[in-house]
Amino acid sequence: MHLQNHDYDFAADALFLDFDNTLVDFAPLPESVVVPPDLITSLQYLQQAASGALAIVSGRPLTQIDHFLAPLRLPAAGVHGAERRSADGRMTQLPVPDIERLLMYLQPLAAQHAGLLLEVKRGALALHYRRAPHLEQICVQAMSEALAHEPGFALLRGSMVVEAKAADISKGDAIAAFMNEAPFAGRRPLFIGDDITDEAGFAWVQSPSAGGLGIKVGPGPSLARARIANPAAVRSMLAQVLEQQR
Repeated sequence: MHLQNHDYDFAADALFLDFDNTLVDFAPLPESVVVPPDLITSLQYLQQAASGALAIVSGRPLTQIDHFLAPLRLPAAGVHGAERRSADGRMTQLPVPDIERLLMYLQPLAAQHAGLLLEVKRGALALHYRRAPHLEQICVQAMSEALAHEPGFALLRGSMVVEAKAADISKGDAIAAFMNEAPFAGRRPLFIGDDITDEAGFAWVQSPSAGGLGIKVGPGPSLARARIANPAAVRSMLAQVLEQQR
């Protein structure tokens, strides 16, 4: 179903937001995304309206999230939940597998093709082919072969990226951890995301025990029960809700 105004009450719900291709538009490089200034304003006031129950849940590290959303320092989960900052500022870092052997395996491929980018994270390694979409199958195959020799990782397909992440860490678990803490506890969780990395989050928030709603951005199959067209529509919705709250 397409998202309707009656599907959410951000003053009473707990809102969880992916970052790339959800709040901001897709960009040729991860570092070149553009954050509209009015998005910062919307997030700041929506967090206040929700009594603090708003968090970013992203595959990016927390340092990148903070960089793009400065001066905001929101509750956030980074690297799919491997690192998490609670609303009170407390940091949690989960144990993660070593990526060194994966990096050694994939570096020659990235060096061979100028359009490829290897992004090193804590316990995760992302191979971006945004500037070389014709190399998608080569990248997927190389990552699959690398992971065949490295236990403890799971392969994730994202928007022009294939990523190895800790197998026992997910965005669903990160959202569950937030929901056990103030100010999220006791609210209905809403999670807005765009690709397969967000499906674990959709599954958790829509479980009978959570009673929430997953909102898929853009086309494609998804567990999410609601859908919104694109990041511009997400930003417009957030701004509209802010006006209603005011």
